[in-house]
Amino acid sequence: MQQLVQQDTSKKDTAKIKLKNNSDLDKKIEYKANDSVRFSKDRSIIYMYGNARVIYGDFELDADYIRYDQKNNVIFASGKIDPKTKRYVGRPIFKSGSEGSAVADSLYYNSATTRAKVFGVYSEQEGGFFSGGQSKKQVDNELHIRNMMYSTCNLPHPHFGLMISKGIATEKQIITGPVYMQIEDVPTPFVLPFAFFPKTNKRTSGIILPTPGEDASRGFFLQNAGYYLGLNDYWDAKLMGSIYTNGSYEATLTSNYIKRYKFNGNINLNYANTKNGIQGQENIGKNFRVGWTHSQNPNASPGSTFTASVNVSSSTYYTATAANTTYDQSAIATNTSTSSIAYSKVLAGGLFNFSTALSAQQTFSTRQIFLQLPQFNLNMSTISPFDSKNRSGEQKWYQKITVGYSLQGNNTISTADSVLFKPEGLRKLQTGFSHNIPIGMNFTLLKYLTFSLGGTYNEVWNFQSINKRYTTFTDGSYTSRIDTLSGFKRGGSYNLSTSMSTKVYGKTKEFKNLGNIQQLRHVMTPSVSFSYSPDFTDPSKGIFKEAIDQNGRFLINPSTGRPVTYSSLEGMAFPGSFSTEQASIGFTLDNTTELKVRSPKDTTGTGSRKIPIIQGLSFSGSYNLLATSKKLTPISFSGRSQFTDKLGINYNGTLNPYVLRDSTNNGVFVQNVEIDRYFWQDGKYFPRLTNFGFSFDYGFNADAVKKKNENYDKLKGQVEKQGITPLQSEQLNAINRDPNAFVDFNIPWNFAFQYRFDYTNNLGVSTITNTLNFNGDFNLTPKWKFTFNSGYDFKNKGLTPMNIAIYRDLHCWDMSVNWIPYGAYKSYSVTIKVKSSILQDLKLSKRQGFYNTYQ
Repeated sequence: MQQLVQQDTSKKDTAKIKLKNNSDLDKKIEYKANDSVRFSKDRSIIYMYGNARVIYGDFELDADYIRYDQKNNVIFASGKIDPKTKRYVGRPIFKSGSEGSAVADSLYYNSATTRAKVFGVYSEQEGGFFSGGQSKKQVDNELHIRNMMYSTCNLPHPHFGLMISKGIATEKQIITGPVYMQIEDVPTPFVLPFAFFPKTNKRTSGIILPTPGEDASRGFFLQNAGYYLGLNDYWDAKLMGSIYTNGSYEATLTSNYIKRYKFNGNINLNYANTKNGIQGQENIGKNFRVGWTHSQNPNASPGSTFTASVNVSSSTYYTATAANTTYDQSAIATNTSTSSIAYSKVLAGGLFNFSTALSAQQTFSTRQIFLQLPQFNLNMSTISPFDSKNRSGEQKWYQKITVGYSLQGNNTISTADSVLFKPEGLRKLQTGFSHNIPIGMNFTLLKYLTFSLGGTYNEVWNFQSINKRYTTFTDGSYTSRIDTLSGFKRGGSYNLSTSMSTKVYGKTKEFKNLGNIQQLRHVMTPSVSFSYSPDFTDPSKGIFKEAIDQNGRFLINPSTGRPVTYSSLEGMAFPGSFSTEQASIGFTLDNTTELKVRSPKDTTGTGSRKIPIIQGLSFSGSYNLLATSKKLTPISFSGRSQFTDKLGINYNGTLNPYVLRDSTNNGVFVQNVEIDRYFWQDGKYFPRLTNFGFSFDYGFNADAVKKKNENYDKLKGQVEKQGITPLQSEQLNAINRDPNAFVDFNIPWNFAFQYRFDYTNNLGVSTITNTLNFNGDFNLTPKWKFTFNSGYDFKNKGLTPMNIAIYRDLHCWDMSVNWIPYGAYKSYSVTIKVKSSILQDLKLSKRQGFYNTYQ
């Protein structure tokens, strides 16, 4: 039943509602009810029962019972007690304008003045929930509230909240009287005499409260106190600091920026003055860190990209600050740091691709830094200069010739970080260019043989070169001193090559007595190549120099009887490739083996599937026809096997064809010397295995691995759309470091391990190393999760540092306990915090870090 009622305005005193638009007087009230609609005797009051609905302008109301008094323009709504369940059902649900919908126990609404009085409201406001108490809406949209609970718990009866005794809510803010925390209906002593809550969609500046605690080495602390600056919709900043009772302090500036559909990024500046140890014997240090990430939307500027990932810090920053007080042992143990700023652009309609980058690499243990300021590449797509765009028919032989070109420039500095910006550091700047021109031609012969012919010309330009000064001693030994010379120096080299490859297929007849195994298939891909390059080490060509000692005499290599030479471009930005005359035959053999088995999921009995046994088992080596000794190089091999979706193995190694013999050198006995004699010449069947390694990882629960990848992709997608925040950046790094970084209670259990084995045999002395890491988790109950991460050290015969964590899902709160029970980074932390980001500072944390043990 649905009807329209024209609101009676003849008896209204229009002087009292001058603030309202005259068009509001002509609004109609729509109403309906599923059960019945009744009227009073004078038809001035309408009673609606059962799923009643009223619409007046932008005000919408649904309830089990609604009463409309047309004379006084008052609408009343309420629910009812269900006679079977004795529960209060059919509560009023109302919505006004652009505000979200809310639920109440009952309400009064004046359609003439738009005033309302609501009892027992339940409403969501920008991630928070208001429930209980009373509220009164005034004509100017001001809302007066009393005895109302504010919480991020989404239950009608929340687990915790801030009890507002009285307050006023406007469009942009909420101002309250006394406010106190209430947990499980129990009032706490955490009381504020008044409070102010911003209520706006724009970023708002405000104070960030510190986290108190105690550190084993630095004493009591107040961490991460500061101020948040909501500068505008595209840029914000956060300034925070931490102080410790032993005199240590830290300061952090974080800024995020975003331009939708254009770019996004963040900047982090950290400074720390740390004092660790007992009084009078403090270990004092000043450390810094600069971080910057920037990413560009692919559609912002088609054909060009600009990215930045900067992470520069002092060498002891992570150890001195315990990874910025995160106590993350993976970050604390980090030994290297890399940074890069890169730009690329497609030119000339795609013919050229230009890219440039500034990069840095730090090694904290040695305090060395390697800079490229900048590096650039200009690559030309391979073209066929003799082919025609309007060609019809097959290509002629000369039309198959292809030409390419690439140019690379580099400015590099490799020095200690302490002298980087000093004259002695800047003098180590190396600058150069490299040109590469490949020419080739491919064709097929006899349908199955693929041939290629070609060559490559390389030329390097450097603006520094070296000169070596040699000093000989009476025993025949000598040393050298290197002088770096400024000035332009060029060198060129080239090589010619040809190759041939084909594929050989082989398969067995179908097996009849091997269960589900039907057939074995083997594919071999052999290839042979020949390359030639002349001698570029001749001093007459200007690149190599002969060694001369302090007496002006040429040095002679006793093993070859030839003069000692060195390259004047050794160690430069582009040292080039200048070898002696070579004519080498290269060979490669690639193998793939797979089984064809019956599929147990196919009920017809005719279905089958393929199981790869060997994927890409490759053997390669070369034979130098012009070498005076040891013409055959060691043969390397590598491969992989994926037996199941959960288990895959990678392996590699080197086979040396030369035998070992005991000999004497100047009358001194030397054991196991490699001589120029092949293993088959001594009647042996197999070459020496000089190194071998294999690795594999296995996860017992495939759903856990799948869920981890989904979480990573989801977070990465949010980063690409909205811009990365420091928290998201840390989460992306954490999920790569720790398989348990994302706790999912929907996965009841998981266990995975990674193993690597390496064997080396250097002239008869063998070494074996093993690495085993494992991690897992399981649900103690549907709300308790236990995780662990550790490994086994085969050399020291013991477990590597273990990280144990326990998580408890408390609905709107969560609790986490992290414990490293032993090792240099042993520590523990207990944190109970609100899940919602709105009240992220509402938490209780206890942490004990023993990081003074690794100072």
